[in-house]
Amino acid sequence: MNFYPHILILAAGRGKRMKSELPKVLHEVLFQPMIHHVLDLAFAIPHSSVSVVIGHGGNEVKKSCESYSNLQFFEQKEQRGTADAVRAGQGFLENQTGHVLVLSGDVILLRKKSLENLLKLHESEKAACTLVTTHLNNPTGYGRILRNENCQVVGIREEADSSAQEKKITEINAGIYCFEIGALFKSLAKISNQNRQGEFYLTDVIELLVQQNAKVIGVPFEDPEETLGINDRFALAEAEKVLQKRVNRFHMENGVTLQGADNIWIDTKTEIASDVTIESGVRIRKSKIASHCKIEANSRIERSSLHAGTKIRQGTVIDESTVGEKTTVGPYAHLRPESCLGREVKIGNFVEVKKSTFKDGAKASHLSYIGDAEIGKEVNLGCGFITCNYDGVTKHKTVIEDGVFVGSDSQMVAPVTLGARSYVASGTTVTKSTPPESLVIGRVKQVTKPGYAKKFLKKT
Repeated sequence: MNFYPHILILAAGRGKRMKSELPKVLHEVLFQPMIHHVLDLAFAIPHSSVSVVIGHGGNEVKKSCESYSNLQFFEQKEQRGTADAVRAGQGFLENQTGHVLVLSGDVILLRKKSLENLLKLHESEKAACTLVTTHLNNPTGYGRILRNENCQVVGIREEADSSAQEKKITEINAGIYCFEIGALFKSLAKISNQNRQGEFYLTDVIELLVQQNAKVIGVPFEDPEETLGINDRFALAEAEKVLQKRVNRFHMENGVTLQGADNIWIDTKTEIASDVTIESGVRIRKSKIASHCKIEANSRIERSSLHAGTKIRQGTVIDESTVGEKTTVGPYAHLRPESCLGREVKIGNFVEVKKSTFKDGAKASHLSYIGDAEIGKEVNLGCGFITCNYDGVTKHKTVIEDGVFVGSDSQMVAPVTLGARSYVASGTTVTKSTPPESLVIGRVKQVTKPGYAKKFLKKT
């Protein structure tokens, strides 16, 4: 497509029906704010520029969008309607040629293909305005599309200003428009706020264009879900269900098994290879999962990479970490940020790993904490092992070289290094570094007092 519109996203509204201090467009749908879904779509299609109109909570919205480059913002200082919101970008757009695509920050289910078809039609018909419509069984709350006897769009009537007869119309305005820039701002200069809400409606532009004999086209979308606007928490939940179903279907069609798909939540940015199995209750966000992995029930994976053949056991949390091939993690383990596990590593139940590296074949099978550590190949960490990495001011590093065996209930007081193939006896507290192939014992001498327990119990 050789059509490059300017894209203007309206995101200034407060969203009173959300009953929240958070700006409406920052409420999350499938792990990311509404506005991010719209921006992802905008940047995915050919464009000349992308801009966002902000208002209520504008600084918060701006901060949320910092990861998007080449994005500009216009401020609507008072929320006086959609036409007034578009005017916020007038200083920039008026000096541009071509067309502007107006999107709503709370309409997140539009498909890229649908929008591309809209733009192609607008270009081929040389229209002054092409707008999206759809039919709803219950059109309450939406502006109604007015058509003449030739089925041509002649206007849009907002519900608050609709007659009883107009309210029976089921074709509604979806709030998505493509305008020829000159025609848009010429008409915007003529609209007023003489309506029941005292607002400047962008929809009034349609009737003005028709009166000027400009070409206006209404494009009905067959799937009304695409045009769903999010105005309250119920609509938020409905939109999330639709998006969840779309994403899950995409992965299943590409060879992923989802057991209990209705209760599996995967964001739009995660990549999953074929022959992966995911059980019910799993949450995955911004991650990459290679083939033949299995993720058991109620696990959560964020910003992480799982290599081929990985097994994530039930109830495990993995955050900003890398898991190597044929490695097992869990059940009920926790990989905190900057953890990196090699090939065929085992991290067992109730093990927490933070900012540490496990090389190939290393194991921490149960009930351990490993922080700021480098664990060598084929190391075995016994039950109850702890790295004492924080002295109250600074984090310190533990290095355990290849082939070390660490007995249960041992502690490493960092900074400390255990030489390769050393053996640490159970119950040892290691405070000094050791050379390779050492036996390390750091226990308090056992004292046994026969009969003492009997006397003690009698006293208590």
